[in-house]
Amino acid sequence: MARPGVLTKGHRQVLEVNWGKGNTFTEIAGILGVSVGTVSREVARNGSYTHGTKNPLGRSLPAGRARRPYRWGYRADWAQARAGRALRRPKARKLVRGTLLFRVVASKLKRRWSPQQTAEWLAARYRDRPEMQVSHETIYQAIYVQGRGGLREELAGQQAVRSGRMARRPQSRAAAADRASRRPWIGDLHISARPAEADDRAIPGHWEGDLLIGKAGKSAIVTLVERTTRYVLLGALPDGRDTNAVIGVLSRLAERLPGQLRRSLAWDQGNEMAAHARFTVATGCPVYFCDPHSPWQRGSNENTNGLLRQYFPKGAFDFRTIDQADLDAIAHELNTRPRMTLEWDCPAERLDQLLAA
Repeated sequence: MARPGVLTKGHRQVLEVNWGKGNTFTEIAGILGVSVGTVSREVARNGSYTHGTKNPLGRSLPAGRARRPYRWGYRADWAQARAGRALRRPKARKLVRGTLLFRVVASKLKRRWSPQQTAEWLAARYRDRPEMQVSHETIYQAIYVQGRGGLREELAGQQAVRSGRMARRPQSRAAAADRASRRPWIGDLHISARPAEADDRAIPGHWEGDLLIGKAGKSAIVTLVERTTRYVLLGALPDGRDTNAVIGVLSRLAERLPGQLRRSLAWDQGNEMAAHARFTVATGCPVYFCDPHSPWQRGSNENTNGLLRQYFPKGAFDFRTIDQADLDAIAHELNTRPRMTLEWDCPAERLDQLLAA
């Protein structure tokens, strides 16, 4: 079970938008990359009693959603200010040298447990003793932020955490969520709005796409994979990877497909898709955007890109040296290779079966 997370302004802006749409706690947690408990506590602590018993759009409550939380509205700016005031309150430290909790945490870290492993063990071992429970974030704070008397001093001569870092890594996910709010081409086309039929892979025509980057970041190709059959299409980018070039190649690849195989395309939030509307108009295929730093939302495409590294070693291949005919030949090899996930059918065979049916 995930430990509580820390929400930033960017997180709260995303929460406000999705709460207004009527998304559930679970859906919003998945979008933000935090636990469901983090979202529910955030709404309970920093919500506002403004919406009666309906959500802001007046729609009926979603199935499985408790009615009580919909009493609360949510505004990111107000919630951020309230959370900021709460953070300024002086709070007593839990990890104080000399306490039993401090000694237990230090002993686990000395055995090279991670802060999260330590926090989860404490929660399980001391279920009825909240004074002996602490979040992994508090442990990290004691290592990296607290000075004299903190865990770093206790662990002198040993790496405090397994990564060996001397400072915290920036919270890039929160920063990315904040950047996403400044990408107007994304709009409401979040992956959560993609048709539900795409999730169970029962109906073909839903694609995942990305750019595979070449040596020194100076070249790239388009990679597409169909979710149901794992059928692969590759596109050369001899003129660079700006949005006009990428949209042009995507449109030409889509023209190879019958209309029933152009149901949706999932992509990350890169600038190369800024002109995605032109692609949708030309092909009838809507584009949906994944969360920042969430490659699992395009899992089939990530796996395919890994297979392609057999042909194009990472950091060593210049895609300017290969043309579309060569890429089509490689895609054919992948599409005629038996796949365990398809019960040892080939993607091309599985696609033919579905089209015939």
